[in-house]
Amino acid sequence: MNILVLQETDWIKRGPHQQHHLMDRMALKGHKIRVIDYDYLWKEDKDKEIITGRKEINGAYKIFKEADITLIRPGMIKVPILDVASIFYFHKKEIKKQIKEFNPDVIIAFGILNAYIGMQQAKKHNIPFVYYLIDHLHTLLPGELKRKTAEQFEKWTIKGADKVFVINQGLRDYAMEMGGNSNKISVVPAGVDLEKFNPQVDGSLIREKYGVKKDDILLFFMGWIYEFSGMKEVAESISTTKNEHFKLMVVGEGDLFKPLLKMKTEKKLDGKLILTGKIPFEEVPEHIAAADVCLLPAYKNEIMMNIVPIKVYEYMAVGKPVIATNLPGIQKEFGLNNGINYIEDSADTLEKATWLYKSHKVEDEGEKAYSYVHNLSWDKITVQFENLLSNC
Repeated sequence: MNILVLQETDWIKRGPHQQHHLMDRMALKGHKIRVIDYDYLWKEDKDKEIITGRKEINGAYKIFKEADITLIRPGMIKVPILDVASIFYFHKKEIKKQIKEFNPDVIIAFGILNAYIGMQQAKKHNIPFVYYLIDHLHTLLPGELKRKTAEQFEKWTIKGADKVFVINQGLRDYAMEMGGNSNKISVVPAGVDLEKFNPQVDGSLIREKYGVKKDDILLFFMGWIYEFSGMKEVAESISTTKNEHFKLMVVGEGDLFKPLLKMKTEKKLDGKLILTGKIPFEEVPEHIAAADVCLLPAYKNEIMMNIVPIKVYEYMAVGKPVIATNLPGIQKEFGLNNGINYIEDSADTLEKATWLYKSHKVEDEGEKAYSYVHNLSWDKITVQFENLLSNC
């Protein structure tokens, strides 16, 4: 199949997310993949060029070097407001170009505006269109007006799509609330690479590198450090606890990275708060393996209500117990007694971790976690995904 993928984040800098895992594997299976993305992080670039031209990047793999994926980044106007508005012109132009030249068998969209444009063009040219939801997309935007406008586009696209794929039951419910037809909605869940993420991965060198002793209790978080990630509260708990064995490792970048660096200095948390920054994906398994307990202590906000991040599956596949806020999406996905230990609030994280240790439940909860995910391989999910696309 020729598959055209549309998204509104940076394909290279962000992730790997659901689409990266699936598209790399689809490319390895012989499908031709082209991705149209959006330079969402342009404000961080040193290049201050206001109007940028079209770029095409070959070999835009995320997981496997052998995955032959072509990335196209349409031109844009790098000025606030105009950057988003320029999607209507530049992305529409590129989508029409790809339909003519690439002749896609299916168009799969993960964004908002270019998804809506893609849906319209797909209908015009009688191409199957799949809308793949991995987030409450409109809730990620700042400002009430932007969120309301994006929500409407999202509703139109959900209603107009030939198929809607979601990664969990919570997002299936969300898609139906947004006007989706239940007969067109399929759950294609997140998975895990069990060759890379498993209980046999050795994290001892990572512990040694960062001075984490054998009797220390290392709490672990990875991913984009949103303000609602709960990391501020966990770091504050680490700074006030009388138990000197608790340490927190945060892998990744994001909104809270600089505030956490400041807290580390001001509260003299050197050695207790470990901030690695972003690391290569290949190094993620051994960092998880270095941990004793993994974390998802996010705030209970609209953004997180039905989200199940891929990292939770990766935590569990390495045999680590997880402490997570009792979000509806997480509870629907994992239920009870499967290695997820629920808390009401991010500030409760250290108390729950202490309970796990005093109750001698860390190893047992880690085994439960692995048992839950050990059949959720990306290879199996890719086959499911491929079959669903073939029937569009």
